[in-house]
Amino acid sequence: MVPVFNPGPGLETLIESFDAQTLKPDEFEVILCDDGSDEATRRRLAEITATRANVRVLTLAHTGWPGTPRNHGIDAARGRYVFFSDQDDVMFERALEQLCDYADRHSSDVVIGKVVGIGRRIPRAIFRRDIPRATLGKDPILELLTPHKLFRMSFLREHNIRFPDGRVRLEDHLFVMQAYFSARTISVLATEPCYGWVKNQGSASSSRIDPATYFPHLERVLDLVEDKTAPGSLRDTLFRHWYRGKILKRLDGARMVAYPEVYREAFLDAVIPIARQRFGPGVEKGLAFPLRIRSRFLKEGRRAELLRLAEFEAGLECRAEVISARWTRGGTLTLEIRVRVLRDGQDALTFTPREVARVRPSSSMTRAAIWQPPPGVEQSALTERDLDASRDLRSDWVELRLLDSIERAEYLVPGRARVSSGLARATLDPIRVFSRRDTSSGGRLVASVRRAGWTFETPLRADPAVLADAAGSPFLAGHRCWLALHSDGTLELRRDVGGGQLREFVARAARRAARALRRVAR
Repeated sequence: MVPVFNPGPGLETLIESFDAQTLKPDEFEVILCDDGSDEATRRRLAEITATRANVRVLTLAHTGWPGTPRNHGIDAARGRYVFFSDQDDVMFERALEQLCDYADRHSSDVVIGKVVGIGRRIPRAIFRRDIPRATLGKDPILELLTPHKLFRMSFLREHNIRFPDGRVRLEDHLFVMQAYFSARTISVLATEPCYGWVKNQGSASSSRIDPATYFPHLERVLDLVEDKTAPGSLRDTLFRHWYRGKILKRLDGARMVAYPEVYREAFLDAVIPIARQRFGPGVEKGLAFPLRIRSRFLKEGRRAELLRLAEFEAGLECRAEVISARWTRGGTLTLEIRVRVLRDGQDALTFTPREVARVRPSSSMTRAAIWQPPPGVEQSALTERDLDASRDLRSDWVELRLLDSIERAEYLVPGRARVSSGLARATLDPIRVFSRRDTSSGGRLVASVRRAGWTFETPLRADPAVLADAAGSPFLAGHRCWLALHSDGTLELRRDVGGGQLREFVARAARRAARALRRVAR
């Protein structure tokens, strides 16, 4: 089901992806819910339906928002399941068949199929593994609350689950959370790419929010959660998702520093009362270290402190550099990575070891890592417990992604490497990285780094000399992969999809061997 309003050329790509589905055309229908488009679009839609018996158009009055068109689609749908797509995205060819089979196999009311970002970032934890029966508050299904999921039609109708009509921000959160609270079985299909979510400039999700009109809609979502849960850990866990993502992350370094002063003040005017009234100690407890500091300043109305903290964060730079690389006999690549967080070329995150008293029992002591705030951030406003980052430091990690410039997509390299004393050892298996991507020739390697609760994205870098140990072995293992250094010093994982690159590599290796033999002969 697709809400449509004066679409761009992406609509043809979406329709082609429906045409390519492994389900037969008589096994599924496509409902295009036209939200009062112009005459040119109506002609396009008529041309699409003229040659496709399984595509029909609902011609509707213009509302300017997708909720009402989707509701009309729910009323008109005749299948056992419904999948909500947007007009400029794309479906992978096996998606509908795999989603329906998975729902049948597990009696699912909701199936979250793997979403691949095309020009946009996708939360990663939700798609690390298949979850046949996910638990709300335990499994990471809150990470993606867009409607791009499969829903059992009888389930939606039985519980009268609808999108809010009219121009309602976070309408997808309201719809999906109703479904999550009502569903008997929520499933995650992570091993099969299903939906390509395309980043488009000018969409509602990419524009800066108006605090005065946006946050009342957020409170409507919180009201729903409050109505469906009792006070305690589950509610705190759910509330933490919106506090972190919709408020605190909008006050991080780069964003907050870029806000005009008038906008920043309006934002804080809107969110300070919500933070104080809605998000108590149980919500704060599970936040990452820098978000706990940010939350303390926010609730106390310390606006100048928030800005100083943001200015400090905006100046942080993370560097991830490969200091050794080697292929194993099994064909995997082991990278040793040095991680540093810098500001003005110097180590920026400083922690002082200290013995502090435990809360329970009060007589015992524990080892703490006390953060040294930067100049301009008033340390006296924070207690030792506020400044203790030891819990977060124990969870430092590095995760690698492959950015495919041809497909405009990113792919997670399976496995997360723990950081200890600034070093991480990551293992990369090309077979898993390139699984089901037979035409890709590779892409740049990017490191996601977590340091004391701060997260960074940075290109993986290496000195040319480091790559010498990584030459040759992958070809012997049959993977035809190699590491390459881009002109700017960033690292790429490439593979030969034709044969010419392999021949070139073998020729270079032969020339190196010949030069080595001549040196020995001398």
